[in-house]
Amino acid sequence: MIATTDSQILFLEKDLWELLNTIPDPEVPAISIVELGVVREIVVNGDSVTVSMTPTYSGCPALKMMEEQVLAKLESIGVKNPSLKLVLKPAWTTDWLSESTKEKLKNYGIAPPPKITAVYLLPMNRNKEPLQCPYCDSLDNRLTSQFGSTACKSLYFCNQCLQPFEHFKCH
Repeated sequence: MIATTDSQILFLEKDLWELLNTIPDPEVPAISIVELGVVREIVVNGDSVTVSMTPTYSGCPALKMMEEQVLAKLESIGVKNPSLKLVLKPAWTTDWLSESTKEKLKNYGIAPPPKITAVYLLPMNRNKEPLQCPYCDSLDNRLTSQFGSTACKSLYFCNQCLQPFEHFKCH
């Protein structure tokens, strides 16, 4: 991870991605902040490292904790004065979640979001697509609350297995 020359420490970008991939999402610890797509870019310039991050939404209360964890993780391997850059455009989207990340969400009990399309984003088409229960795969469920444990998730109830479950809202 770290290569040294005379008096300079060099950090390899690919190793930093792996390092930050060990930081769990504070709200969904089954996935990392890298898998969530919050970490957008890592720029290494000599012994300086800048990490660009995009919150899942502008009022995300977990962002501060994620930033602190990124800085602490970088400092723990010898990065002196790491910096963070907040990137708001383009806005975070559930389309940044890989299929393996969506599978981890499902195994954790959160219904993974479908791929967003322009048609889906039209108000009259939202929530028209059947949502699959992460426990029994049934499509027979209902929205019980627009907000789950966090504002970025909604709460559903499966009429088949009688389990409540959360769903990442699409943005």
